[in-house]
Amino acid sequence: MDDRERQKEAAAKAAAAWVRDEMTVGLGTGSTAYYFIQEAGAMVRAGIRLRAVVTSEATGKLAASFHIPVIPPEEAQTVDLAVDGVDAVDTDFCAVKGGGGALLREKIVAWKAKQVIWIMDESKRVKNLAGFPLPVEVLPFAASWAADAVKELGGNAVCRQRDGKSFFTDNGNRILDVVFPKDRDPRLAAEAVRQIPGVLETGFFDRMCSRILIGTTGGVRELVNPNKEKAPLQGRTVPGWKNGCV
Repeated sequence: MDDRERQKEAAAKAAAAWVRDEMTVGLGTGSTAYYFIQEAGAMVRAGIRLRAVVTSEATGKLAASFHIPVIPPEEAQTVDLAVDGVDAVDTDFCAVKGGGGALLREKIVAWKAKQVIWIMDESKRVKNLAGFPLPVEVLPFAASWAADAVKELGGNAVCRQRDGKSFFTDNGNRILDVVFPKDRDPRLAAEAVRQIPGVLETGFFDRMCSRILIGTTGGVRELVNPNKEKAPLQGRTVPGWKNGCV
């Protein structure tokens, strides 16, 4: 395991300090979320009662492999805690997500969750998101026209491919990978793209997290988002899982 993977794993283990017995947790998608799902599985094996709403089919299979009960959204009145990775996050707690193609479900779960924790290695923390590629989920019917509309807005859009084939999300949609010049405000650019007919959602997450946990060579650093009102966590504290933040 290289340093970056160790940092991801450390951040994921630190996030377990916010897990409570009888919680409904939102599980993200991707290589960083994997480590938290693994940790949640260990908690379930230790007798902690959790239910999970998952953001992708891959995460659902992974959660099941760790014996974490998975429920559909309609069975969850709320999501107590969502934990996910990011592609990049800036100093204002805005993030870009969607590298794994699950941005729409990830945003829905983050919107529903009382608390959202983003976990990451230190390379994901950036000064600003200007010029950073923005994933956009779009209806297949509108994909080419939406890409043309992005160009009219001054950006460039490419339909995502994987293994030489067109990439489709779990929702059956396409992903446009959009890039705007670095002098464009990423928040305004994302909102302009979101107004294009056929666009379902963008991977710009506007200060939706409660806190971020960053794995570093010196430990895990916690940054609390002052823009996000914090809701109290419900349920009993889990013994034995302690915060590894510094």
